Amino acid sequence: MHTKEATSSSQGPFVFTSENQKAIEGILQKYPVGRQASAILPVLDLAQRQCGGWLPRSAIEAVATLLKMPFIRAWEVATFYTMFHLTPVGRHHIQLCRTTPCWLRGSAEIQAVCESHLGIKSGEVTPDGKFSLQEVECLGACVHAPVVQINDDYVEDVTPESMKRVLQDLATSTKPKATQPEDGKGT
Repeated sequence: MHTKEATSSSQGPFVFTSENQKAIEGILQKYPVGRQASAILPVLDLAQRQCGGWLPRSAIEAVATLLKMPFIRAWEVATFYTMFHLTPVGRHHIQLCRTTPCWLRGSAEIQAVCESHLGIKSGEVTPDGKFSLQEVECLGACVHAPVVQINDDYVEDVTPESMKRVLQDLATSTKPKATQPEDGKGT
């Protein structure tokens, strides 16, 4: 399991790739002069993607410097939103919605399948770094509960059987195959 925290300074200075620097220039053009700090969410997202799905302290510091804002403000944003991760996540980061609609439709069973299949609990990463698991609040797809988000993709109307298939697909490839749950809704 990965346990390195973003407060570690052993990473060295963070520098955006030239491709991300160009993307940031485009992002900053959308904000009024003197209000570039408002671009913090998309710029932190770029930094996180560049770092393999998590934000080391050095990346947050670089974002704060770039946006000419105090580090503590950037840190507050990075620690407030669950979309930002301050510790390494797996290549397949699985977020389980645990709010009422998903819970009523079986998210606890989906979590049990994930934990059993992967051998990890929520907040952990598999030893090979391939999977991580996290409980989250509403993913905003309640009509298709239970829902999981894997990296940027949603899997809806999940059943224990379809979740097992998704995990098996992810273990052998990068994209799960579309599944069809017993009730015919599709995921």
